[in-house]
Amino acid sequence: MAGMADEAYENPRLAALYDPLDPDRGDLDVYVGVAEKLNARQVLDVGCGTGTFALMLADRGLAVTGVDPAAASLDVARCKRGGERVRWIHCDATALPEMRVDLATMTANVVQEIVDSRAWEGTLRGIHSALRPGGHLVFETRDPARRAWEEWNRAATHRVVTVEGVGPVETWVDVTDVSRSLVTFRSTVVFTATGETLTSDSTLRFRERAEVEADLTAHGYVVDEVRDAPDRPGREFVFFARRPE
Repeated sequence: MAGMADEAYENPRLAALYDPLDPDRGDLDVYVGVAEKLNARQVLDVGCGTGTFALMLADRGLAVTGVDPAAASLDVARCKRGGERVRWIHCDATALPEMRVDLATMTANVVQEIVDSRAWEGTLRGIHSALRPGGHLVFETRDPARRAWEEWNRAATHRVVTVEGVGPVETWVDVTDVSRSLVTFRSTVVFTATGETLTSDSTLRFRERAEVEADLTAHGYVVDEVRDAPDRPGREFVFFARRPE
């Protein structure tokens, strides 16, 4: 059974706005380079969302499985050019079908959306089972020390984007609660033409580097390296782990 999906990704109207409101996905080039360097042929994209990264890999001839608990986001992914070349599965990593892949990825800080400890542990177990011996897991997560959420307010995030077929869309985010490692915020979208407003609440977990490394080790991974994110230096950790031979 698929896990709970964030309303921002499960609501069809909001899912359809994800790409237009965030068109610059240069952050994914790093992951494409990783797949090439590792000579990966079979890739599992966990939390694939609207499928941008999965399709980038499929365009390069890789066999890609994209999984996500948000059906609306997967609907967007399937309708994109080349969508038929990716195996899309409506689930989370705790309920993966049997597979063997060379590389598993979690891009765009997907890890932080897994706030429940049992779900996080189940995700690590599920991915470990899906990896071939020697296969790699690569993902990113924000460094809590940078306190990124302090910039998540209307003054800093407000913008207006003109979306084809929709018109001007006004959007911003506001933090509503910070409780230890959990940060909750509300995203607001206003369709300017009609004045209609949609909101969605999200919670992210900010894990310390040592915590993530310990979790990986406890679930049978070898942590090869923790890098700085090249496109966001000093703001994120990029973890390189693998299932031992």
